[in-house]
Order: sequence, then C-alpha cells, then structure tokens
Amino acid sequence: MSLFSTISVSASGLSAQRERAEVLVENIANADTTRTAEGGPYRRRDVVFETQRVSSPFSSMIESQFGDQANGVGISDIAVDNSDPDRRYMPGHPDADKDGYVSFPRINPAEDMVDLLGASRAYQANVSAISAIKDMIQKSIDLFR
Repeated sequence: MSLFSTISVSASGLSAQRERAEVLVENIANADTTRTAEGGPYRRRDVVFETQRVSSPFSSMIESQFGDQANGVGISDIAVDNSDPDRRYMPGHPDADKDGYVSFPRINPAEDMVDLLGASRAYQANVSAISAIKDMIQKSIDLFR
C-alpha cells in the first residue's frame, strides 16, 4: 500500500467518524423529544460501519502495477431503534395518553456522550495518521534533493 492510499484510508475514517458524531449529537439533542413529524417519540439512531475500497488519484498507478488496493471504512446504514419507548407518568404533559403516561425515546445521554468521546478520539487518531504520513512524504521528497 502506498502512502497516498494510506491517506485515503484515514480520510474515509475521518468521514465515517464525522457522520457518527453527527448522529450521536442528534440523539443527545432529542433525548426528551416526545413528538416528531412521523408521530410518537424520537427514535435513537446508530451508525453501522462497513469496509469499503478506497482509491487515491495519486496511487492509482501504483495499485495498477502491484494490485494492492486499500480498504477503508464507510457507512452502510443508519439503524433506527424500533424498541418500545420509555413510558413515564406525567399526567399534565401535552403528549400524555389517556392514562397519563408520556412516551420518551430510549436514549441514555451519558452513554451517547461516551460514544461521542470515542468518535472524537477516533477522528483525532485519523488526523494524526494523516499528519504522520504527510511528514513521511515530505521527508521522502527531502531525500531526493
């Protein structure tokens, strides 16, 4: 695998972790949303990753010569949690049913915050990898001077 392919792999990781962070922030923001346009409470969403082939315009020549193709990460799906919502007794709430219960999303903000920290660290790890590869490429260029 060439250094340019490695940059493409890390770039795919950056993109996937950014999308994961966006979904986690949406979950946290809607932790108390009891009514949506679809009806009912907000449904928690989770990002599902998959392996994807990545290519770099700079490394396509090397890959064609050596047949070495890089695999990165991509988003295959955004899964929606269809489990029963949490029901809380709140008779004065505008979304309460006839028995006084309100349906809330099954979201644990603390869990999603931990997942968000993980996404942030994975994003930073990919940034660090790209920076290290950039330094390697620069040192290689300096060697040819």
